[in-house]
Amino acid sequence: MPDSARVIAGRCTTVFEGTREQEQHGDMVVLTKPDGTVLIHDSTGYQPVAWLTRAEAVTVTDGRITASDGDQQLIVTIHREHTRETPPVTDAGIPVGACPNCADSLVRHSGTVSCPGCGALYPLPSKTTVLDDCCSACGLPQLRVERGASFDVCLDRDCDPLDEHVRGAFDREWDCPDCAGKLRVIRRGGLLLGCENYPDCETSFVFPAGRHVGTCGCGLPLFETSNGQRCPDSTCDRPQVGPDPDD
Repeated sequence: MPDSARVIAGRCTTVFEGTREQEQHGDMVVLTKPDGTVLIHDSTGYQPVAWLTRAEAVTVTDGRITASDGDQQLIVTIHREHTRETPPVTDAGIPVGACPNCADSLVRHSGTVSCPGCGALYPLPSKTTVLDDCCSACGLPQLRVERGASFDVCLDRDCDPLDEHVRGAFDREWDCPDCAGKLRVIRRGGLLLGCENYPDCETSFVFPAGRHVGTCGCGLPLFETSNGQRCPDSTCDRPQVGPDPDD
C-alpha cells in the first residue's frame, strides 16, 4: 500500500536550530514526507521557508512537530490549525506501460518499476531499456538488457529470468585465469562469473553490463560498456587482443 504524507495548514511558529538559526511566524503549510523530510511553505516563492531533509526522527502531536537530525532541529508550533490531511504518496516516475494487475500506469523510478495502484514493485537490472512490447505470458513490459549480448526479457524475473538467458549464452564459455576450470554464470547478490572449481578456486568477477566484444590481454573476455571497454578483472590494465566476435 502507498505510504502517507501529512499536510497541516495553520498559524505556526517555526524555529530552526543548527547550521542556520532562524525563527518565523505566520500562516503556513507544513508537509512531512514518509522519508522524514519536513517542508514549511508560506504564500510566496517556490522554496520552503524552513525545512529539514530526511530527518533521523520526526514526532507529530496536536500542537507541535519536531524533526531532529544530529545537531540540527526544526520545531513547528501550531497555534491555530486550519486543516490536516494524510494523503497517500508514492514514487513518481516515467510511465512505462499499464499494470496487468490493476490497469494503473507503471512508472520507472530509481532502478525500479512500480505500480502506484496496487503497489507492485519490480527491480531493474542496471543499464536496462524498458520496451513498448509486453510479455505474452503475463502482460508486463519487456526489457532489453545487455549482459554479454542483448537479451529481451520480462520485467518479472520469475516469469522470464535473465540469468537463464545469460547462462545459455556464456556459461563455461571462458577459462578461469587461476586454474584449469571454466567460468560459470552464477548469482550471488549480483550476476557473476565464478570458477566451477569453487571452493577450491574462489576466483570470481562481476559480469559487466555491456556486450562481449573481444578478448582482453589477460585472457578474460572484454566488454563494451557505457564507460568504454572493460575487463571483468577490475585490477587489469592490459589492452584488448583478438577480434570482435561479430567480425
